[in-house]
Amino acid sequence: MAPQGGAPRLVLLFSGKRKSGKDFVTEALQSRLGADICAILRLSGPLKEQYAQEHGLDFQRLLDASTYKEAYRRDMIRWGEEKRRADPGFFCRKIVEGVSQPIWLVSDTRRVSDIQWFREAYGAAMQTVRVFASEQSRQQRGWVFTPGKLLVASVPRAWFTDETHPVEDTDPDPSVLGLLLAPW
Repeated sequence: MAPQGGAPRLVLLFSGKRKSGKDFVTEALQSRLGADICAILRLSGPLKEQYAQEHGLDFQRLLDASTYKEAYRRDMIRWGEEKRRADPGFFCRKIVEGVSQPIWLVSDTRRVSDIQWFREAYGAAMQTVRVFASEQSRQQRGWVFTPGKLLVASVPRAWFTDETHPVEDTDPDPSVLGLLLAPW
């Protein structure tokens, strides 16, 4: 279960394909609202940090899009999946520790177990947002289809309901999110 003291008023879980613009959208929203009101949380950060600690690796180099990270990608994913099987909320709890802002933007929600954990922990304060981008836009950002690259399936579309808010990556302040954020 999540820490209940200082619970957020709004938790937006962002998902989308690789290079779809999730970071762009969350950073634009944080810029609009201010860092004192809105925190961007990344599930991949604590995963990479913990993996680096346990394997004697350079955490900073695992954060960038380098050959260094790619050399460890398969094992890091395998290791992360093992951690999640043992404790589905392991990485979720790590990213929310000490966060005091009332709005949380989780920019890289990739697993159904992450959505389930946030839904159980924060209930009605949690919403899902799916970021869409054309294949051409993704390619312009450096995405190249590589067979075998998708080592773990992302949150399947079927998991999203009518309550999921679709966002095009080309609009950093989409009206659907504007409505969600209206009080801010």
